[in-house]
Amino acid sequence: MNILHVSAECYPVAKVGGLADVVGALPKYQNRIGHTAAVIMPYYKTSWVERATGSIVFFYNLVIEGKTYFSEVIDVDSELGFPLFVVRITELTDRKNVYGYDDDPLRFVAFQRVVMQWVLSLKRKLDIIHCHDHHTGFIPFMMQHCPEFDSLMKVPTLLSIHNAQYQGNFSHDMVGMLPRFRESDLGLLDWYGEINPLAAAIKCAWRVNTVSPSYMVELQEKANGLEGLLRDEKSKCVGILNGIDAETWNPATDDYLIKNYTIRTRAKGREANKKAICDEFGLDASKPLFGFIGRLVWEKGADLLPEIIDTALKQHDVNIILLGSGSPEVERQLEELKTTYKGRYNAHIGYEERMSHQVYAGADFLLMPSRVEPCGLNQLYSLRYGCMPIVRRTGGLRDTVVDIGDGGHGICHDQTSVWDVVYSIERASLFYKDKKAFSANQKQMMEIDHSWENAAGTYASLYEEMIPKKVNIKK
Repeated sequence: MNILHVSAECYPVAKVGGLADVVGALPKYQNRIGHTAAVIMPYYKTSWVERATGSIVFFYNLVIEGKTYFSEVIDVDSELGFPLFVVRITELTDRKNVYGYDDDPLRFVAFQRVVMQWVLSLKRKLDIIHCHDHHTGFIPFMMQHCPEFDSLMKVPTLLSIHNAQYQGNFSHDMVGMLPRFRESDLGLLDWYGEINPLAAAIKCAWRVNTVSPSYMVELQEKANGLEGLLRDEKSKCVGILNGIDAETWNPATDDYLIKNYTIRTRAKGREANKKAICDEFGLDASKPLFGFIGRLVWEKGADLLPEIIDTALKQHDVNIILLGSGSPEVERQLEELKTTYKGRYNAHIGYEERMSHQVYAGADFLLMPSRVEPCGLNQLYSLRYGCMPIVRRTGGLRDTVVDIGDGGHGICHDQTSVWDVVYSIERASLFYKDKKAFSANQKQMMEIDHSWENAAGTYASLYEEMIPKKVNIKK
């Protein structure tokens, strides 16, 4: 199959969250099982893109509401395991950040329109266009309902919902950004009085998937206003659990680690990495170390982290390390705690890839008190590195982490609350003291296979179901 992934992010080109990790790994594994999968994404002025070379393969003068934007598609020279194309649009995509601009609706509409024009120009036709999140949500609509793309009407589209909290909706006053479509089809773009690209994609894509089975069930009850739509469209919806890139995330070969290790050498390897990260952050490596890595936002339970950390350190003899950024108020509170608990707690406000790998390799436990977690990759990385996840049972966390009391390898709680998380930290601290059981659990965690091979095959099967079958008529 000839597959095109369309996304706003792709690791290592530009990463904000787990979307980038998925798009940076899934096509690589699809190519390995015999398909032809490529990625197209916007051009950003990231350090990775600025270092890259490539060749321009397509030019287009895009006109939106009377203004012309010069655009080009660049075939990037890379060793990512799949062809990578970036769309540079003057004044719109050639910026440093992926998101956060007032004209983001225009930026992503323009990106999608250029992608469609480029697809029209391809000599080899596509079998599947795989769209990721709302930033690509107008593509299924344009292929079905914009006359200039009628020739693409029979190409199947799959929408993957990585996070339904973000939908990209904007006012009807801006609908002129889209190419001409049949007026009777305006309702396909509308949801509760606004233009909603995620809703449009759910309505128009041939199939829809979420990045874990539990998240698909949860969205039919709570999806930031899309619950009814997802219930109506449930016959074409499925949950497929994400995987991880087992080559990038491999403690035996990870260049970010102070000391590499395997399942057999985990004790010495993890001890060296724990000492290194504790030394860097001024912590005591002899105590159980709890880590948090993630965005400091409500969905991750980050608003409770200052109180969780304060309460846990008052009640238990543990160390806590945090990597993340987000809410300025939460950042401020977390910074203040560094003075109160110097030598027991530290934080790096921001994100650094090296530190995240070292925390997985050195921390004993990973905190994930998420209110919303469509799949979650951090818990999969932590399992791979022998770091025990402490999670709230929601979304993909429910699908991938089973409590040690139920025969699993993690610690689970049911509510995102200070009490639940602190009690889980207490349980973890007690388990840490049983060195034999703790070491055996690390071994069993590292043996779990969450690599992309299985998920890549599941996606391929879904694609096969979508491709129209040729009917042979016997004379």
